Amino acid sequence: MATLFVIKNCDTCRKARKALEEKGVPYQVHDLREDGLSAALLEHILAKVPVLEALNRRSTTWRNLPEEDKHDLDANKVRALIMANPTLLKRPLLDTGDEIRVGYRNGDYDDLKG
Repeated sequence: MATLFVIKNCDTCRKARKALEEKGVPYQVHDLREDGLSAALLEHILAKVPVLEALNRRSTTWRNLPEEDKHDLDANKVRALIMANPTLLKRPLLDTGDEIRVGYRNGDYDDLKG
């Protein structure tokens, strides 16, 4: 079963959920705020998604970080930032088991089967 990593008040996450439901794709929801993010889960995600691609630089959380945290980014610094602030993870993230898809636009899940 697929896992959709979301933040419940995110409009794009709602659209992704609706698309999965319309396609009849079974999935479970993991809310990053409510369910948290373990180091093991983050490593699982980053094994399939490049670390800088996983970082949400458009989020309010990113904008509120101190300026020094936003510079000289490397994999270890990004990991530490995401662990301290799970909402820095781009979302939605769909873990199909074979791959992890980052973000959602209309049509992104059209190839998935229910």
